[in-house]
Amino acid sequence: MESQIDTYCRSYESLCGMETAKNKLIEEMLGQLQKLSQEYQQARLDHEREIQFNRDFQREKSKLLGEIKEYRGQTERASFVLVLIDGDGMIFEDVLVQKGETGGKEAAGLLWTAVRDYVRATMPDLSSEYKIVTRLYANLKGLGETCRKAGIVEDSSVVENFARGFTGSKQLFDFVDVGSGKDRADEKISATLQLNLSNVHCRHILFGCSHDNGYARLLEDIAQEPDAGKISLLEGVPFERELAQFKATFSAVKFDSLFRSSKIYTYQQYHNQPYTDYTSIPSLPSPPTANAVPNGTNGQRVPTGFAPNHTQGLARTPSSSTSESNPAQPPSWATKAMSAPAFQPQPPPPQQPQPPTIPRNKYGQRIDPLLKMDPTEFKRVQKIKMCNVHFIRRDCPFGDDCTHIHSYKPTKNELDILKQVARSTPCRFGTECDEIKCIYGHRCPHQAEGQKGCRYGSNCKFPDHMHGIDTRAVRTTKV
Repeated sequence: MESQIDTYCRSYESLCGMETAKNKLIEEMLGQLQKLSQEYQQARLDHEREIQFNRDFQREKSKLLGEIKEYRGQTERASFVLVLIDGDGMIFEDVLVQKGETGGKEAAGLLWTAVRDYVRATMPDLSSEYKIVTRLYANLKGLGETCRKAGIVEDSSVVENFARGFTGSKQLFDFVDVGSGKDRADEKISATLQLNLSNVHCRHILFGCSHDNGYARLLEDIAQEPDAGKISLLEGVPFERELAQFKATFSAVKFDSLFRSSKIYTYQQYHNQPYTDYTSIPSLPSPPTANAVPNGTNGQRVPTGFAPNHTQGLARTPSSSTSESNPAQPPSWATKAMSAPAFQPQPPPPQQPQPPTIPRNKYGQRIDPLLKMDPTEFKRVQKIKMCNVHFIRRDCPFGDDCTHIHSYKPTKNELDILKQVARSTPCRFGTECDEIKCIYGHRCPHQAEGQKGCRYGSNCKFPDHMHGIDTRAVRTTKV
């Protein structure tokens, strides 16, 4: 009996343990279910929020895409290609200029066609609605005189008519007369280039400046800009030495049969004229001496400096015998001299300041005196990067925006060397330059006296006509 009770007890204890394990399992399952239920609710809320966000995003995306499409349409309709030309050196072919107004219209048409073909080949994705804007800056009067002196045109008015035809041919083509003065075209071109470089409507710029090393600094600064790829260099005459290095940075293009491929050198006209030997010119007549010269109204001879005046009485009264024997006889120069006041020497007139002059040789070429150059000091001063225009001319047009130093305090010796540094850049007006304050070189500074070339040979940045300059001055140009 007792063994059976023990069996029942053990069975009961076993059942109790199983019940406890069952309850624990149920509690764990309920806890897990509650956790899963909470996670589900959170996931459902997140899903609904994502759905709403995606809907809002799609609506905003559609709106923005519409705005972008509209903006692109407006940009494409307002887009343009800018052709910027320095007309003082980038000159159209002679056959076009000689036609006057008709040639100006023809030149504008040829330029428009050449630009259109270039854009079509290099920018195929550009909308066909783009426009071609051309700004050509030049000293119109000076250009006309240069062409006349060179024999391209018979009268400078032909160039004015050419400019009129160029401007009137197309609405967005302008030939702008900047007037006379140093670097006026350069300043306007630089300002226009920088203004349009960041303009989103300006899709490309064709920059015609191959003749002028003065643009090297401008291109050097622009090469660092993110929009530098918008610029192509337009070639007329071969690129000057300092500009040729930028052909690797900016693409270059040349429009054949449109611009001159060589510069105009009007100084050659002087070679065709016979040289005048100024020592053979007859001397002027000698001035009258202190002896008597015929000055009187009756053919009398009076000393120089005395003028007869018969209306004035004599200083002393003649005797009665004299008066009776010689009635109404005009006074002689001797009596006039006796009655004249003592000669008072006059102080010399104040010396007037002489106007500045530019020495020229018998061919009319401007002569720059050779400056002694210390190569070591030259390189040292050159590395300082002082602004030549500021320190030499005192009128830098860039002011605070200049990329070269204005705050340096150079010594007198450094200023002299700085003038040498400036002279190492060829003047864009060549040997014809008549700007008295011009700081640039009008002859190769590396040329030895009497030699035609220099040690740089064909690599010299000075053109051939600035070598072998005759340094004997026979006349000067007053400014």
